[in-house]
Amino acid sequence: MKQRLTVLGSTGSIGTSTLDVVARHPDRYEIFALSAATQVEQMLAQCARFQPRFAVMASAEHARLLADKLQANGLSTQVIQAPDALETIASHADVDLVMAAIVGAAGLAPCLAAARAGKRLLLANKEALVVGGEVFMSAVKAGGATLLPIDSEHSAIFQSLPEDASTWARRIDHVLLTASGGPFRSRDPGTLRGVTPEEACAHPNFSMGRKISVDSATMMNKALEVIEARWLFDLAPEQIKVVIHPQQIIHSMVQFVDASIIAQLGTPDMRVPIACGLAWPERIESGAARLDFAALAGLTFEEADAVRFPGLHLSWQALRSAPGTTAVLNAANEVAVEAFLGRRIRFDQIHQLNLATLEAVLPSKPDSLEALMALDAQARSAARQVAERLASSH
Repeated sequence: MKQRLTVLGSTGSIGTSTLDVVARHPDRYEIFALSAATQVEQMLAQCARFQPRFAVMASAEHARLLADKLQANGLSTQVIQAPDALETIASHADVDLVMAAIVGAAGLAPCLAAARAGKRLLLANKEALVVGGEVFMSAVKAGGATLLPIDSEHSAIFQSLPEDASTWARRIDHVLLTASGGPFRSRDPGTLRGVTPEEACAHPNFSMGRKISVDSATMMNKALEVIEARWLFDLAPEQIKVVIHPQQIIHSMVQFVDASIIAQLGTPDMRVPIACGLAWPERIESGAARLDFAALAGLTFEEADAVRFPGLHLSWQALRSAPGTTAVLNAANEVAVEAFLGRRIRFDQIHQLNLATLEAVLPSKPDSLEALMALDAQARSAARQVAERLASSH
């Protein structure tokens, strides 16, 4: 029997890669529902190819456009337009798998819905854990959901660990998240204030969305991954380390208490962790190229420079602070990146904005989705005020 899959964020890089893997296995998977923000034509093409039962667009205007085009093309996919449409397609009784690939805090509510409904949840949305933290993990446990990480680093750690999670605590010494270092790994930190959005979005290994590309350039993506790892693997902050590995062949590693290290390697292609999540514990063809060791020039490693990448080190600070601090950091960073991409603040001011927002917002422990969203809104408001001050100063 085929497994039915909802893809949240189907027109983004993770979403399209997921559909590429699914298309290779028509005997195993069928698409139940797709969601996107504004890419109506791309969604139309996806509906024509995969014929999902439902489609969701972010706004009523884009939903109407899609519905009209579906009808004009004789396609039967139903467009859902409602405030809780994403939650509906993530928790629907007929859904087996949910790929959570929506970028930002907007992905938290449908992730929680899928978790509570006991789905097999393939998590490519950092914010579910960075913002949701204990609330999200409690929902996973209460709903009996299966949580599988899709970020290449967390998938690598997951694949390197014993399948019996009850043994992790006594076996793990620490985990090592690898990072490419982004486009400014070897650049003089003193020159970073003049970085343009175009330069920041030029990732050396991956083609990604603009927000994620900027996060890679500042290493804030790795800061968020440190926070994710804390919750995914139930680790103390000091058990999580980061090392620069420019080639991105080793995706991450686990060091065990006996000093042995197990690593997961492969070509830098997101279809590998996606295929792993879809089929685990089985393995299926991903479409990725095989790694040719004879063609590798070498594997190198460097320390994650706190001067060049100060944002990375905010992750450990936030994890050791009051519950909810990681949600504040995430909200601040989203505002900061938006302001940078809009050319209102400089590249080096992203970290200034994040730090100032952490100092301005003192969270009380959020214990529900509503409390998390209220904290997110409070942090964004504070961050925008900081952005205005920074914009007027440069």
